[in-house]
Amino acid sequence: MQMAVVTLQPGQTVYCEAGKFLFKTSNVTMETRLSTPSNGDGQQARDGSGGGMGGFLRQAMGTAMQVGQRVLAGESPAFQYFTAQGGQGTVGFAGVLPGEMRALELDGTRAWFAEKDAFVAAESTVDFGIAFVGGRTGTSGGEGFVLEKFTGHGTVIIAGAGNFIDLDPADFGGRIEVDTGCVVAFEEGIRYGVQRIGGLNRQGLMNAVFGGEGLSLATLEGSGRVILQSLTLESLANALRKAQGGDKQGPTGGLFSTHVG
Repeated sequence: MQMAVVTLQPGQTVYCEAGKFLFKTSNVTMETRLSTPSNGDGQQARDGSGGGMGGFLRQAMGTAMQVGQRVLAGESPAFQYFTAQGGQGTVGFAGVLPGEMRALELDGTRAWFAEKDAFVAAESTVDFGIAFVGGRTGTSGGEGFVLEKFTGHGTVIIAGAGNFIDLDPADFGGRIEVDTGCVVAFEEGIRYGVQRIGGLNRQGLMNAVFGGEGLSLATLEGSGRVILQSLTLESLANALRKAQGGDKQGPTGGLFSTHVG
């Protein structure tokens, strides 16, 4: 399992999701906040140019909406901020599953979208947001319902399970079809969707019951970088359950599982 060891210059700040922090040097301060850099920790917050009471209310409403979105997405409502004081500082971060990490460099021209569990940490110059994929897509695609969006300038660190592979749909006729659990992140300009594998017919049911793929695949179209992971959370959970002597299952997976008393 990889980790990211970040060197901070004096006054430089990075933030992470709760649970991704590992260690820090003593000259790095840690603060937990509900707001993100784009909603309370930017230039207006630093120089007091928030527009008086109206600016304060807009900021408070924006923070409340973002907290609500994160809770709805099943994420922690808080972020942890780390700032170096009086010299260089060091902070360590990691993901939550064995696998790779990747540093994405944002130059302000293209946003990045990441699966909701992929985000680890980012510079305070990177703005964080929630991008909801349409309800119909979310219902069909499971993991694809909520994506996290990163804009601005700076570095974003993401993590995934297993190994990463980088693809560009433009190299494969403009479209690739992927297990929904394998999508880690993709650049703005890539169109994300979900398509049903066949229908409620014999082959569709064979795919769902014996193939273990369910009835849907994620579709990624356009031109841009796509990062996929080789291990899905579902497959890892199944492997751990088997290793721990979990429920015995027949060839259909859990559909006709048996329990030994």
